[in-house]
Parts: sequence; structure tokens; C-alpha cells
Amino acid sequence: MFTQLSKSISDPAFLIAVFVGIAVFATLFTLMPSLAGNTLKTRMKTVALERDELRAKQRARLAAEADKRRRGLREEQSVGMKQIVERLDLRRALADEATVAKLRLAGFRGQNPLTKFLFFRLVLPFVGFALAAAYVFLLGGLPKQPAFVKLFVCILFAYAGFYAPVLYVSNRASKRKASIQKAWPDALDLMLICVESGMSIEAAMRKVADEIGAQSVELAEEFILTNAELSFLQERRQAYENLANRTGLESVKGVAQALIQAERYGTPIATALRVLANESREMRMNEAEKKAAALPPKLTVPMILFFLPVLFCVILGPAGIQVSERGIFGDKKESSSN
Repeated sequence: MFTQLSKSISDPAFLIAVFVGIAVFATLFTLMPSLAGNTLKTRMKTVALERDELRAKQRARLAAEADKRRRGLREEQSVGMKQIVERLDLRRALADEATVAKLRLAGFRGQNPLTKFLFFRLVLPFVGFALAAAYVFLLGGLPKQPAFVKLFVCILFAYAGFYAPVLYVSNRASKRKASIQKAWPDALDLMLICVESGMSIEAAMRKVADEIGAQSVELAEEFILTNAELSFLQERRQAYENLANRTGLESVKGVAQALIQAERYGTPIATALRVLANESREMRMNEAEKKAAALPPKLTVPMILFFLPVLFCVILGPAGIQVSERGIFGDKKESSSN
């Protein structure tokens, strides 16, 4: 075997074949990256295509929602609701400027949402009273209570039905404000970048509305509506004031005042937006710190109710088991000795 191996090593043809094989392998190993192409360009192209696809989907969704809201504002009100509200003059009795402002804060604009709001405030008390009366008197609910208690329960349900639309609008407004407040600093940063790049305030709002829609649809809708008002209203100041009134946020009011002053006195908008963006981020950080500081008092009761009993069981459980075992064995020993 060794003689054959030595003959193969000393054979020139075998050595040439080995060197050729090594050379071919080295050549292929060297040329493989160039043959595979530029992976960075391929990955960047894939990311760009995915980003364009996501942006197109987001724009289509925002356009569909805007079209749906626009159709909802343009559609005719329900004839029955409108006649009932106008015949009973509910707008004078149940609605004022504060009610309209609350509906606007919740994202309901126009006369149709106001008509529905007043109609449900009229109808829901009777519905609540009827359901409570059917449960109490017909189905035998609260059998041990006297009649005046049952009647009082029915009145409570009617009272809850009267204020149910108000609670719904307040909840919707608070959620909308929270969504806008969360995305507002990022929107200011995007607007600052657009303004510093040479875009007008209308083009900047339109661009920010396209980009911020993935984070807050409500804020994107407000920017689109403000952009439309800047184009159609006689005074641009009114468009900025409407933006502040529709959102109800102090940070948005500050930005609106800064834009109004920039329009009136010709001051640079970029400087004001930079300062206001920093303030908005600081306010958001302060809110987060407040929530973090409020956690220990909130966790006190759950810790007392859930954590401490388990902790006591873990600590005192083995000792209790040992004491019980010693007590049993001690009794057995005493009985055996006796």
C-alpha cells in the first residue's frame, strides 16, 4: 500500500491532476461572490418594493376611509330621526355649543351625527326603562324587594340610557385624543423635515398625512382636513384654529398659534416647529414618567391581595408541615411509650 502511495505521489500526471483540481476549486471559490451578484442591492431593492407596497396599501386604506366618511357626511339623514328631532325641538332642549364641541372632538362632524345623538338620547331612556320593567315585573327579577325598589331600579336604567350617548361620545373623544397625542411629536418631526427641505406648509401636511396614517388615522384625517381648509377658507388663520379646536390638545394649540404668527409676521416656521417638537417629546416623556411613578401605589393592593399570601405560604408552608409531622410522630411516640 505504501509503495503504491509513493508511486502515485511521485507520478507527474497525478501531481498535475491534483494541482489542477486545487486551482479550479480556488477559482470557483473566488468567483462565487461576483457570480451571485450584489446582495446589498438586491436586499435594498426588495425593501424598497415592500415599502412602496405598504405605502400604497396605506394610501388606499386612507382614501377608502376618507371616501366612506365623505359619503357619510353627504348622505341624507334619516327622515324619521330628523322629523322627530325637529318636531320635539330637541336641539334647543338637549344640545348646545358644548355638545357640538364634544361631537367634534370625537370625530363626528356635520348635522347627521348631531341628529342621531339627540334621537338616541330621547329613545334610550324608554328602552332602558322597558327592559328593566320586563326583567323585574314580567320575568320575576328581584322577587324579595318591594315595589318601590323595583320602580327605582327601572328609573335608574332609564337614567343610564339617557346618559349612555354622552358616555359613548366622551369615550370616543378620549381615545381619539390619546391617539393624536401619541403620534403628534413624530408628525411634528416629519413636518419639520418637509419644511426645511423647501416644501410649503400645505405640501408638508399632505406628506405627513400620508406617512403618519400607519400610526394614527385620526391625525392623518385632521391633517388632510386642515390642508383642504387652507385651500378653501378665506383666512388661513381659521384653518389652524379649527385644527386646534377639533383636537382639543394644548400641544396642537401651540403649533397652531406658531403657524398663525408665522403667517402674520413672516417668521421662519422651521425654528418654531423644532422648538415645539422638542416640547412635545418632553411632554410625552413626562407623561410616561408620571405613569411610571403612579405604578407603586396602584400595585400596593394587588400585592397585598395576591403576592403576600403566596409568599407567606411559601415561607411558612415547610415550617407548618414540619410542625404537623412532629406533632403526629410525637403523639405516636407518647402512645407507644404508654
